[in-house]
Amino acid sequence: MMKNCVFVAATFAIFAFCDLASAQDQEPTIDSTIAVVRANMQADRTALITSGMNFNDRDGAAFWPVYRQYDYERSRLDDRRAAVIKQYTQKYPNLTGAEAKAMADQMFDCDSRLAALKKKYYKKFNKVLPALTVAKFFQLERRIDLLIDMQVESSLPPLTQAEDAGQRVGVVELHQP
Repeated sequence: MMKNCVFVAATFAIFAFCDLASAQDQEPTIDSTIAVVRANMQADRTALITSGMNFNDRDGAAFWPVYRQYDYERSRLDDRRAAVIKQYTQKYPNLTGAEAKAMADQMFDCDSRLAALKKKYYKKFNKVLPALTVAKFFQLERRIDLLIDMQVESSLPPLTQAEDAGQRVGVVELHQP
């Protein structure tokens, strides 16, 4: 199992960083970055899940129909999240505190809705698959999500450089007495 996880992580890293390396020649827009990541991940995610899960025929037949429902619902949440990211890049570096707060609230809402969706599908998957298989899938799903988030975040300008009414936002210096 550990070998499969390492293989899956390495495979994903290759896919993810190949896209970043090819984009280094030109300055990618957030739209193109999101589109590339999402398009590649549709195919890559399926390949990674197939490789990482190593389903037998029975479990695969039970898993994929439920997964397709989950993926459809999740894509709608991902659309909302992508819209917030796009809004952030459009308003940066002149993002106001109120805008930053609204965007953070929207991202927290997306995160809580995704957690609720995962809980909902955790129950559905457990009805058709062994608990260990379901836990393994959600562990793999979490790792894929983290890698995707790292790829998207690396393309975003850091909030620590944004200015709000002439004051630095997000960076606090601690002074020792």
